[in-house]
Formats: sequence, structure tokens, C-alpha cells
Amino acid sequence: MPSVQHERAALLKAIGPIAFGGASLGNLYRPMPDEQAEHTLATALESGIAYVDTAPFYGFGLSEKRIGRGLAKHDPDARIVLSSKVGRLLEPDTQADLTAVRSGFASPEPFRPVYDYGYDAVMRSWEESRRRLGRERIDILFAHDLGQRTHGADHPYHFRTFMDGGYRALRELRDGGEIAAIGLGVNEAEVCVEALAHGDFDVMLLASRYTLLEQAPLDTLLPICTERDVRLVIGGPYNSGILATGVTADSRYDYGAAPTSVVEKVAAIERLCAAYDIPLAAAALQFPLGHPQVAAVLPGFANEAQTLAAIRLVTTPIAADFWDELKSAGLLRADAPTPMSGSSKTNNANLLHTK
Repeated sequence: MPSVQHERAALLKAIGPIAFGGASLGNLYRPMPDEQAEHTLATALESGIAYVDTAPFYGFGLSEKRIGRGLAKHDPDARIVLSSKVGRLLEPDTQADLTAVRSGFASPEPFRPVYDYGYDAVMRSWEESRRRLGRERIDILFAHDLGQRTHGADHPYHFRTFMDGGYRALRELRDGGEIAAIGLGVNEAEVCVEALAHGDFDVMLLASRYTLLEQAPLDTLLPICTERDVRLVIGGPYNSGILATGVTADSRYDYGAAPTSVVEKVAAIERLCAAYDIPLAAAALQFPLGHPQVAAVLPGFANEAQTLAAIRLVTTPIAADFWDELKSAGLLRADAPTPMSGSSKTNNANLLHTK
């Protein structure tokens, strides 16, 4: 077992500082040509990104298929760390309007997602993901979108189903060496805390809840992760866009229009960024990496330009004084760990070796 634990620790250490989020390759919100999808992924891999995340839900299998084709071509030796998710099964849907946006995806795949966190469903989902990806091995499996934010009053039922069944399946796969690590891929810290009270997990993919705008997990989730050495991948580091674009006429925050309080806070952060000649998006990408339990940030990439821009931003030098001033101005929690100047987490030598 020590060798297995060592392998797991090495894998989780190798996934940062920036990962490739595969939702856009599932035609998130709008169609993406196959050629653009391939070029976007190829650019990320050629630039040194070592971790790719996807899910059956992303385009109802389209993202996994595209990523599988891209990895076969650009990562034939399977060196890239790969994660996918369980919790939704894809069922045939002969009535689907394949020209419409469904559940956020403009996908031509004739399926509909059905929640199922049971043992058999998780095993089936894992097998189907391997088939779509064309990979014998998926390194990390996340239970997708557990929590009250997604399920409301049905959360206790789905959580119990997962802990009684799906979690057992994940443990069997991990303990048998079929996968290296397990966790949750969610939009709320509370369900991660709940899961850690009942089970043994290696990594949590937490979207939008530990960012330059939000640090509440410092009170709850992060101390537990520190104590138990659970790593985090931070998805949604731009909080749905406002930390990438700054304040605009249609600023987006948490999948909707940004409220006045958020707009005012971002405007204040922007002013300080301007004083230090730092792109707001660079600060947003790098802030989560200051916490020792955060292994990587996972933004979405819709094209080659966005991919290269994000890699430049995550390696942009930021002076320690900038973070100190954010705290002094009350724009960042005083107890939030911040990136150290020259940190290997934000200045990875493997990145930016593009042609």
C-alpha cells in the first residue's frame, strides 16, 4: 500500500498549476467545430498543461469523445493526468432537439443525462467514459454535482445513495488500482465537508467557491483538507467571468448578472491591479494557488488564444505587496494564504514552451 499512496501523492502533485477544463469541448452554450476543439486541446498539451478534466455531462459525451481523440493523437503514451465524473448516466433520447441548447450544451449527441449515484450506475458510467475516451485508465473520478445547490430538497436522497453505493464503487476502483484518486466535483464547499465526514477522499474539484472574491472555505473545508491532506482543484476561478473581464455592462457572476456589491468589490480590486500593472485575470488565477492544499486551477478554454492567454496569466509575476494591499483594503481575507514570489506553483518551467 505505501507504493500506491506514493503514486497517488505524486499524481496529485503533478497536476498543477493550471489544468484543462473540458466543458467547452462539449459545445458549452454554443457549437464548436471539431477542428477548433482539437486545436484548443493540442495547444494546451503542447504548452505543458499536464491535467485534463472532462465529464459525461459535458455535451452528453461529446467532450469525452473529442478529448479521447485529441489524447490519442497528442498523448499516445498516456502521460497526461485525466479525470472524469460519475453521477449522471447518458440515456438515449429519440425526442431530443439536436439543434437546440440542452442543459447548457449545443450538442448533436442524442442523449439526456439522468442522475444516478448508485453502485451499478457509477460502475457503468466509468466503463462508458473509458469507451468514449478510448483510454484503458482514467486517473481520477469525481462524483459530479452532489449538493443542495443542484438537488435542493432531493440532496439527502442523492447523498445517501452515493455514500451507500457510488462511493463504495469508487473505493473498489481505487483500492483495486483501476483509478488513482477519488473525490467530488461540485459547486459548494458544504457537500465536500459532508462527504469528508463520512468517507475517505483524495481530491475535491470545487468550482467558484474559493476565489479572489470568495474565501469562506477557509473556515470549513480547507482546515479539514489540511488535516487529512486532501488536495483541491479550483474550478471557475473567474467566478463565471467577472474576474476575467472586470466590470462591464454585462458582468457575470455565479452564472448570472453580477450584483452591485460584487461589481463594487471587483472595481476596487481592478484599481489596485492597475496600480501594480497586473491583469485582474492573473490575480484571479494565481490567488487560489497560494493555499498549500490547492493543486491546480481549472479555467475553461474555448479556443487557442484563451488557452495561451491563461498560461501567460498564471505565470505572470505578482509582487507580494499586491496581496498585502488587498488585505489592508479589506478586499481579501487577512488569513488567506497568498502565492509567494517565485513559487513553483505559479511559475512552472514546463509551461509556455510553445512553438
